[in-house]
Amino acid sequence: MGYLGRRIGKSQDTGTPTADGTGGGILDLFTNGYFQRQGNIAPGAPPGFGPPQGLTATGGVISDYADPSPGTVYRAHVFTSSGTFTVSALATGAGIPNNVEYLVVAGGGAGAAQHGGGGGAGGYRTATGFPISSSPGIYSVTIGAGGAGGFENVGNSGSPSVFAPGYVGVVTSIGGGGGGRYSGPGIGANGGSGGGGGNQENTTRAGGTGQDYPGPNQQGYPGGSGEGEFGNTYKGGGGGGAGGAGTNGSTSPIIAGDGGPGLPSSITGITTHYAGGGGGGSYSPATPQSAAGGIGGGGSGGYSPLNNPGILASNGTYSTGGGGGGSGRVNDPGGSGGSGIVVVRYQIGQLTTAAKATGGAISYYNNKTIHTFTASGSLVAPAPISNLEYLVVGGGGSGGAASGGGGAGAVFDSGSTGIPLSSGTYDVVVGSGGANSGVTVNGAYGSNGGLSRFGPSGSPIATAPGGGTGAVYGTEPTGQPGGSGGGGIIAAAPPPRAGGTGSGDPFPGTPGASPPNGWGNDGGAGAPGPGSASGAGGGGGAGGVGTAGSSSTGGPGGVGYQLPTTYRNPASQPGPNGGGLGYPGPGGGYYWVAGGGGGGSASEFAAGTGGGPGGPYAGAGNGTPPAAPVNPAESGRTNSGSGGGGGSYETNGFAGSGGSGIVIIAYPST
Repeated sequence: MGYLGRRIGKSQDTGTPTADGTGGGILDLFTNGYFQRQGNIAPGAPPGFGPPQGLTATGGVISDYADPSPGTVYRAHVFTSSGTFTVSALATGAGIPNNVEYLVVAGGGAGAAQHGGGGGAGGYRTATGFPISSSPGIYSVTIGAGGAGGFENVGNSGSPSVFAPGYVGVVTSIGGGGGGRYSGPGIGANGGSGGGGGNQENTTRAGGTGQDYPGPNQQGYPGGSGEGEFGNTYKGGGGGGAGGAGTNGSTSPIIAGDGGPGLPSSITGITTHYAGGGGGGSYSPATPQSAAGGIGGGGSGGYSPLNNPGILASNGTYSTGGGGGGSGRVNDPGGSGGSGIVVVRYQIGQLTTAAKATGGAISYYNNKTIHTFTASGSLVAPAPISNLEYLVVGGGGSGGAASGGGGAGAVFDSGSTGIPLSSGTYDVVVGSGGANSGVTVNGAYGSNGGLSRFGPSGSPIATAPGGGTGAVYGTEPTGQPGGSGGGGIIAAAPPPRAGGTGSGDPFPGTPGASPPNGWGNDGGAGAPGPGSASGAGGGGGAGGVGTAGSSSTGGPGGVGYQLPTTYRNPASQPGPNGGGLGYPGPGGGYYWVAGGGGGGSASEFAAGTGGGPGGPYAGAGNGTPPAAPVNPAESGRTNSGSGGGGGSYETNGFAGSGGSGIVIIAYPST
């Protein structure tokens, strides 16, 4: 199948899993960009393509594409964050059915620490001919989160994804099972697909069971078993996938288990594999060997040569439900599972024309053709295009362990006048969100967000650096620089610890200097004490600096940036938690991105809010809430470019990861 303007470039299967489990090089798809028709007319429909005659519906990312042989045009609603699929009218065209096809994939399980098993893939369910009604026509969509990887733990299981038209039935896919670790509990967890088994001296540990695939519930396969040999070699089993079981770890021959394969689907218009299992972890004196993740977003397992530094486990790819890899070294974390996805598609008519360019999710609004890239790919223009507008948002930085909020990715906005674009192929890179460090206090920095870019690396049209990670209590006192800087630490004593600097031009300056890095701001400073009775600084946002922490609260993150009206189709408005283009912002507005993460605090005090006072706004993460040390800070949301919240000064005060970026390109349809 192909889009009305088929995407050309990297497929999901060639994408690189990233540290936050949510970014970089996956779906050639359409996350959070939702350009939908209203009423019976598609605003700005492509020339020669009449009004759609299928369902009238809103929700998720909208992408129109065609099966080129019969010329049937489909509309896909792609949800990578929770929202609502709302049907306001039934089909008007003769012979066009009032039913949909769906794909529901849950969050993948995390791989285990300490040469453990790989995480199982999220449950995979799909069906055609699902009946739809416009009365009431409200169908809730829940996207399951991937299980969080960590140290010295079994892998956490993923969360369910749900397509819930309550009056016709509820479709639930079960989260992937977490991997089992060395020692107890070593058995992989049950799930949509089962987690891989861990290992112990001269003992085989079973993988978890899956949910009935390939039976009528279409969920997943079991994980492979893990095996250990006293004082010498330990091999975790691979997590199960939607298309097959994880393989067993073995000490003879010495191999860790590979993740089970996922299954392909073309429901989005591109054939993409989903729900692959994570590879098992390996601890061995032999030649380095890292188990492979299953095709479909499963992360690869880590390897350690007898507890020396080795290869780290990778995360499952976001929006695929892939399982995370098991770790190799005792002190390395297991990989996190990838978040899930829900796609709903239906027929809307017949194809007559194509777009001027290909790449990303193609949609039409207000006489503009809009390409939304939620993952890396290419814009291909067969002929020159005039008045091309673009918006580039870098990935958000992670929060600091027991400290500062993460900085937002920079925002580069071309403005409404646009530029001429010559014919050719143009790289589009979407930066990943920075991963937290996986530790609490006295640890290392987390990760900055990834750089987003439009155009070739040697001479980009625009770049937007990722946000800086927040400071870490006890060891790394200042926020790191980035597109916007990370917040400073909870200070044990005066003086205050500074936030990181924003490398972009301060908003509302004119981006375009060399290098053309967009807008960003500094992170807020940590409070000067006394002791731990103080708050960390909020991360900087694209629209404002992070607020300094005080003696009684963490500082709010900096304000984000509201997308220009070019991209604000009312039908794409996000709900309270997302599910549309951008996220809610201050004053009841919508379409906001790139807010700074809230600063953490001591547990008896309030933490900072993401994206400004009164948030969370712009998809930014709040700091760890007061009196809740077992809860991690909130992460920046998918395709928000916003920073993660800072952790609290507590044993389990983990920071939040940053949100991945986004690139949007628009030009006149005629």
